[in-house]
Amino acid sequence: MNIQGENKSRNIVLGLTPLWLVIGIFMIGPLLIMAGVSVMEPNVYGGVYFKFDLSGYRQILFDTNLFDEMEFNPAYVIIILRSFVLAVSATIISLIIGFPAAYFISRQPDNVKNILIFLVTIPFWTNLLVRTFAWIIILGKGGVIESSFSFFGLLNEDDSLNLMYTNFAILIGLVYSYLPLMVLPIFSSLEKLDVRLLEAASDLYSSRMEIIRRVIIPLTLPGIIGGSILVFVPCLGAFIAPDLLGGGKKLLLGSLIQFQFSTARNWPFGAAVAMFLLSLVVIVLVINARINSKHEDLQKHV
Repeated sequence: MNIQGENKSRNIVLGLTPLWLVIGIFMIGPLLIMAGVSVMEPNVYGGVYFKFDLSGYRQILFDTNLFDEMEFNPAYVIIILRSFVLAVSATIISLIIGFPAAYFISRQPDNVKNILIFLVTIPFWTNLLVRTFAWIIILGKGGVIESSFSFFGLLNEDDSLNLMYTNFAILIGLVYSYLPLMVLPIFSSLEKLDVRLLEAASDLYSSRMEIIRRVIIPLTLPGIIGGSILVFVPCLGAFIAPDLLGGGKKLLLGSLIQFQFSTARNWPFGAAVAMFLLSLVVIVLVINARINSKHEDLQKHV
């Protein structure tokens, strides 16, 4: 029996070896390289000097003035706060839109349900860059929205709504890009929901809002949290929507990282911001894991 157990363990280790190699080389390896670059001295023309230096992390909060003195610089803090606020706003709007949509889809017959899910996933068949460019045509000067306002006499030809290159335009682009990632996990949770629980709550004279608040939301909480994370994390590090719809005027964390590696050539600072972004994502995932564990313990006790 021991020999069989050892052979089984050996086979499991050998079977998982290719997986660990792929994870180590293509996932953990780049993160370790990025972490190493973040604590090195920057080279003026790009790249790094192999010398330990924390200036990349200090630059997030502080800058050096003409007298070589450290002083607080709020510029990057504003970018971080803008990224966080836009990511949270996009997540909330996606939840407000996605939850009713997912509930409606889950209550349809199977043939209609499959068609609606297919329609939800269609945007993923098109390149994100192309889809974002479409919003430039819609929101831009003389675009679909302004042309419609002008047609109905609500806007003069020489005037403009100035929708482009604003936080509003970026928010629309983020919600449009990642809304399906909110709908699908919530739909998966709602589809498993026992309809008899809703009927029982209705028989006990619960209003629709009480049914949603006390039955549907608690039972579909894992899907809601999962969808929120799937939207929040990519929104926090988004690059295409802020760059195209924001016009480079409204930098987010993703745009800041790209700018440091391509134009500013300050690799340690770009790597430090990337590690800061990674830490935010890890914190969100840890909070999600704790909420899920509490939710599972609650279901076991029930």
